[in-house]
Amino acid sequence: MNRRTVLAAGGCVLSLAALAEPVSVVDDSGQQVALAQPARRVIALGPHLTEQVYAVGAGAQLVAVSRFSNHPEAAKALPIVGDAVALNHEAMAQLKPDLVLVWRTGFPDRARAPLKKLGVPVFESEIRSVADIGQSLRRVGVLTGHAAEGEAQARQVEMDWARLQSEYASRSPVRVFYQVWHQPLMTFNREHLIHEAITACGGVNVFAELPALTPTVSWEAAVQRNPQVIAMAGAASDHPDRGQWPRFPRVDAVRHQRFAQIDGDLIGRMGPRFVQGARRLCEAIDAARR
Repeated sequence: MNRRTVLAAGGCVLSLAALAEPVSVVDDSGQQVALAQPARRVIALGPHLTEQVYAVGAGAQLVAVSRFSNHPEAAKALPIVGDAVALNHEAMAQLKPDLVLVWRTGFPDRARAPLKKLGVPVFESEIRSVADIGQSLRRVGVLTGHAAEGEAQARQVEMDWARLQSEYASRSPVRVFYQVWHQPLMTFNREHLIHEAITACGGVNVFAELPALTPTVSWEAAVQRNPQVIAMAGAASDHPDRGQWPRFPRVDAVRHQRFAQIDGDLIGRMGPRFVQGARRLCEAIDAARR
């Protein structure tokens, strides 16, 4: 190791030049986030942000995370400072972060607003497309002094996504209902990242046109759309929760038992593993074609 490098906590090697230089990005709320030098103490509020920090090689700089941040394994050992219901702002202040990454719609305004009182730069994340995942990885890399790693991870996601699209997008269309919840029955519209996955798989999101991001729909309306595949997120070891669907045997997906449960840690997070979840969705949709 030479004079121009320094060993950070956890064995992360950073250049002295990178540590000293100011960095700046624009976050997903349109606000500029500027640091006098790359962040050394980071709090990630959102499981996908935790994954992104580790993906760009800055995991050793994390000092706390939000609940359900369980990947990679090292994240489980970090202090938890809140969840989607509430954040422990006092605990965060005691950790003396120099950057907070927060999932904008994953936490209510009343939880996010006090973050400004910490006197720490806040990066707000709101990802709606795979292109946004790549851009987020690049910006997290810049803010943590790992710009090259962030760029490499972003390009890998983009290449994997292009490969998936070329493989599935032009195949015969399949009507897909993505079930977010069954009581009440909820789904996604075209503005959600999972809609992009359905489209990339050659699927047709049967409620794409609705105005709300996660609309509630009636069982009658869902039955009328006659999906050929009913997909949902869940643990791989669980059986799909079919709710009231067995009551409607005339629905194509019910008649042929085409219920697909995708690992929620993959398909439900806006991190570098999202493409893996999308591929599993594509495989389930492709099975309906056969």
